[in-house]
Amino acid sequence: MTEQKSIKSTHSKFKNTNQSWGGRFNEPVDAFVARFTASVNFDKRLYEHDILGSIAHASMLSDSGVISESEAKQIIEELQNIAKDIDTGAFTWTEDLEDVHMNIEAALIDRIGKVGKKLHTGRSRNDQVATDIRLWLRDEIDEISTLLTSLQEKMINLADSEHQTIMPGFTHLQTAQPVTFGHHILAWNEMLERDYGRLKDCRVRMNQCPLGSAALAGTSYPIDRHHTAINLGFDKATENSLDSVSDRDFAIEFCSFASILLTHLSRMSEELILWTSAQFQFVSLPDRFCTGSSIMPQKKNPDVPELVRGKTGRVHGNLVSLLTLMKSQPLAYNKDNQEDKEPIFDTVDTVKDCLRAFADMTPAIQINKKEMFEAAKSGFSTATDLADYLVIKGLPFRDAHDVVGKAVAFGISENRDLSEMTLDELTSFSSNISEDVFDILTLEGSVKSRDHVGGTSPDQVKSAAERALLKIQNR
Repeated sequence: MTEQKSIKSTHSKFKNTNQSWGGRFNEPVDAFVARFTASVNFDKRLYEHDILGSIAHASMLSDSGVISESEAKQIIEELQNIAKDIDTGAFTWTEDLEDVHMNIEAALIDRIGKVGKKLHTGRSRNDQVATDIRLWLRDEIDEISTLLTSLQEKMINLADSEHQTIMPGFTHLQTAQPVTFGHHILAWNEMLERDYGRLKDCRVRMNQCPLGSAALAGTSYPIDRHHTAINLGFDKATENSLDSVSDRDFAIEFCSFASILLTHLSRMSEELILWTSAQFQFVSLPDRFCTGSSIMPQKKNPDVPELVRGKTGRVHGNLVSLLTLMKSQPLAYNKDNQEDKEPIFDTVDTVKDCLRAFADMTPAIQINKKEMFEAAKSGFSTATDLADYLVIKGLPFRDAHDVVGKAVAFGISENRDLSEMTLDELTSFSSNISEDVFDILTLEGSVKSRDHVGGTSPDQVKSAAERALLKIQNR
């Protein structure tokens, strides 16, 4: 009698422990620990994909004979009802149940009783969350792909319309050689094209289904993991149960893509910030993409590109966070992995916001062609053209380089560009120079001469824009 009373007393302590794992515990979890370890406040955004995974799992259990067809039907119907309740805000989330998975499972059990308890057969929260994140991130990748393509299309159209607009090209932020504005914008598109390729590669590698790997070793039930994988739109089931539950490479790879993308957007932002300044005045942005100053009434600040530039830091930080999270973890799953979600969620949100901002802003960029052209005339931007001209006339390049250097030094002392010098002045530096030199010393002549694939000539820029647009339209 005493022994039975002791057992009963111990059982009574289980009431305040989580119903999914409280069987071996004899005291409730500390209230702070419960809050500290709970993830439902942020991982509940996975609810739709958690339910999709559970529906596929229930269907597979039925087809494999682990549960009956009627039980699977009951589970699936109630999961769909729970999804509707969450959609409408009628569902109550609680930290006591830790995460999105247990909140949904507890609701299922509360509604349909012991049949609901059969859903978790042959799986663990370890493979469940690994599947949920992949399902969720896969959808987000598809949306980001669309946003990225939209931005590229708008950039290409801008480049096409400005394929003849001349501006200075820079190295070391010093005037180097004249290029067309369209050529410069197509350089931005090349960055984004590589980003798109990285994103699609990431999607291919992550599109494998971990569900059925259970806690770490697989399960003894006669499940069909390929059935589940195909039902959920995965290419195949993962090959190793240990790796399946502990792998977060796909999240790191996505955040790596995002870090490189934001680096590119930040570089573009930096140029827009420079170009809108009073010192450049190459472009201007509509008021809707700018803000003013609370004290200086004349100010028009390019806040959108500045914020994109600033948000790059948080995305880089998220990548480092995930790399650090995984660097010391032994196989298989560890509670550390709960910390993977917020960096992924924040990265996805930030990437989508930045792409939308750029896609809205790009077609609205106003080009100040006169300022660009005048800036290209300064800084002796056609000096290399003169050196190339002399080489064609028979002078070794190093000798030509020296000749042009002396001509530039003279121009600096006289405050005149090469194209503004007389023929007599130019021939004083080399007898190889003749009247036809002025054909290549003009900005128009300089850009036109770069008439090869990848060059800045207007014809090449026009063709490059057409090829780039066709490429993204055929995706």
